[in-house]
Amino acid sequence: MFEFDQYLGFLAFLTILTIGFWLMIFLLTFVIPYWLGGSLIEFLKEKREARKAKRLE
Repeated sequence: MFEFDQYLGFLAFLTILTIGFWLMIFLLTFVIPYWLGGSLIEFLKEKREARKAKRLE
């Protein structure tokens, strides 16, 4: 059915596919929400500081 070279190529393909899948899952569940949360907090801090500066004038 498979030659040994084809078998190694197939295993390499499955390994790369699996690594890509888990990396995508990791990015979607941890990195992107962390980035969005940090951006939202920074945005709110900037708005709060602008409101304080306006009030002091």
